[in-house]
Amino acid sequence: MTAHRTVAVAAAAVAATLLPATPALAHGAPTDPVSRVVACSPEGGGRARTAACRAAIAANGAPFTAWDNLRVAGVGGRDRQMIPDGRLCSGGLPAYKGLDLARSDWPSTRLTPGASLTMAYSSTIPHTGTFKLFLTKQGYDPTRPLTWSDLPTQPFAQVTDPPLTDGAYRIRAKLPANRSGRHVLFTIWQNSSTTDTYYSCSDVVFPASGTSNASGTTENKATSKPDTAKATPTAARTPSPSPSATASPSEAAASSGAPTPSGPAVTSVPGVPAAATERRSTGGPSMPLLAGGAMALALLAGAAAVALRRRRG
Repeated sequence: MTAHRTVAVAAAAVAATLLPATPALAHGAPTDPVSRVVACSPEGGGRARTAACRAAIAANGAPFTAWDNLRVAGVGGRDRQMIPDGRLCSGGLPAYKGLDLARSDWPSTRLTPGASLTMAYSSTIPHTGTFKLFLTKQGYDPTRPLTWSDLPTQPFAQVTDPPLTDGAYRIRAKLPANRSGRHVLFTIWQNSSTTDTYYSCSDVVFPASGTSNASGTTENKATSKPDTAKATPTAARTPSPSPSATASPSEAAASSGAPTPSGPAVTSVPGVPAAATERRSTGGPSMPLLAGGAMALALLAGAAAVALRRRRG
């Protein structure tokens, strides 16, 4: 019996290491102005069927199912040192590399230069932290990979700890007045309650003339935003603390940098994508480890067969 138990325990231990881990709950991304990862996700509606999104998914090798999990651990405010040029929209994560394609036809939102903006940042788990909003410089070429030199050194808006209301953070700012044509609204959300930093690209268009408003009028009116109510767990419906500080929205009055995370640290390796350390393999944002599960079942079946033969013997 001792031998039988030893075999069974060993098989169970190996099986436990091979079974797919339960996916970690994810966190958020901008839905207005819509970010690339949201537009091209299964929740993106008609936007996900655009040529740009089809190309992004093809380059990615998998759909952007985990649209709210584009995050990197251990950055600590060193965004320009940790995230390489040409990979800003993916945060340098291989599982989101399709978002870095240089194209001028990404689903976009029409905005008005100098107008007030209210960004809706959908979140499935509440966190504390600082949002920084950057807008590409005038003269930005969307057919070239996005680099740090395309962005001002300082954000045009910075907000810390906005409340989570109805499944989204709402970040209010005033847009720069000297923009026209197609641009990228680049958002950095540095958590203080975890070691994670989130990155997102929202494509926006500033007309040379017109009356479009900055609350976010999308160019593709037939599309829909992610169903926040469906994706948000109960805990995410509890508002987080009120904003502790709001910097001036103008580019000239931006602060010197993000605060150092002070909350409990998440188990992760500094500079390594958080998604890679706690959620999934590089096969895609939410690919289950089916092969591991099958191998685990085979091991258990083999252990049972050995035990049965020894008992009969």
